[in-house]
Amino acid sequence: MEADINGIEDRGERPALMEPMRISEASRHRAHLTDLAVELAEASAGLRRSLPDAMVASLAKLVRSMNCYYSNLIEGHDTHPVEIENALNEDYSADPDKRDLQLEAKAYIAVQEWIDTGDLQEPVTSKATLQAIHYRFCKELPESMLWVGHPSTGKLLPVVPGELRQHDVQVGRHVPVSPGAIDRFLDRFADAYARMGKTDSILVAAAAHHRLLWIHPFLDGNGRVARLMTHALLGRALDTGNIWSAARGLARSEAKYKEVLSGCDAPRRNDLDGRGTLSEEALANFTEFFLETCLDQVRFMERLVEPNQLRERVSAWAEQAIRANQLAPRADMLVDALLYRGQLERGEVPHLLGVSERHARRVVQSLFYQGVVHANSSRAPLHLAFPASLAPHWMPGLFPDVPTA
Repeated sequence: MEADINGIEDRGERPALMEPMRISEASRHRAHLTDLAVELAEASAGLRRSLPDAMVASLAKLVRSMNCYYSNLIEGHDTHPVEIENALNEDYSADPDKRDLQLEAKAYIAVQEWIDTGDLQEPVTSKATLQAIHYRFCKELPESMLWVGHPSTGKLLPVVPGELRQHDVQVGRHVPVSPGAIDRFLDRFADAYARMGKTDSILVAAAAHHRLLWIHPFLDGNGRVARLMTHALLGRALDTGNIWSAARGLARSEAKYKEVLSGCDAPRRNDLDGRGTLSEEALANFTEFFLETCLDQVRFMERLVEPNQLRERVSAWAEQAIRANQLAPRADMLVDALLYRGQLERGEVPHLLGVSERHARRVVQSLFYQGVVHANSSRAPLHLAFPASLAPHWMPGLFPDVPTA
């Protein structure tokens, strides 16, 4: 009635239309999916434990830019991580379109950092959290990105940060629920994914990803909200350290991702296909694809940060930079020490390098200039940084080497 009074159409759809919300215990796919979830949990924790805490924090910053790049790429927005890093340093393109994309990327990273630092207090799948994610993302977007066309009339409609949509939309062949029904569907969504064990928490990351997109609660930005929500769910269910990204794998298999995702819109096929309105078989297929994609990304990062290989790549870069007078002599020794220890007190540097304090300061300053080290203050310990500009040398394959035209 409230929806009708406000002029928002409500066609009376019931939340049962999006059941099943999880893969049932009786599903023939359950055992295999559980094995994948356990394998992912073990692999993710192993990757996190293999690195010093200080290095994990530094690497997470680079992965945040990478995650943003691939998530936006899925939406057709190509902003290279080097351009994203420039935006984080308030260095924007003179091209208005590129600048808008940089601001979009900066907004995305701000939301992910909010999630990663533990400031998200409400349950991840609650309506309050979903609206907060949308609000935080959209409120930083340039005006040009806050308009969408009505699916029938083509009239431009404003995207209000955090506001649930008040108009019908169509996504491919799927027509999401009417605007007046969104509240009750989000209530069921939140309730379905509350109070879960660890294995279920991993499994439902995929199910929740589709069901949120199926509801399509916002006029625009649903894809980004869904991937940020999924990132938050995985962060709570797994020991990720935020050093790997599902978005990279989804973007690299974008056609398959969209195929199995849209497949979940299909209705239940027969008596062997679960007990809900939608196909449990299709949801299981997407869950398998999603978990295998996550596993592939954890293994990819394992190879990139394998200590001996990483040390060899970083050392080769440092030696070349010293020869090119981009780094002070013996800077490679400091970088090598930071790779092993994660952080160093400034007072340790002269003894470590066997040089005077004055030369030690020159070494540190040259590394700061190249963006290779960072510190929270002038007296704080030194940490190794992972600048996007050096990723092709240090972590090849993380993202394209150079920005696309």
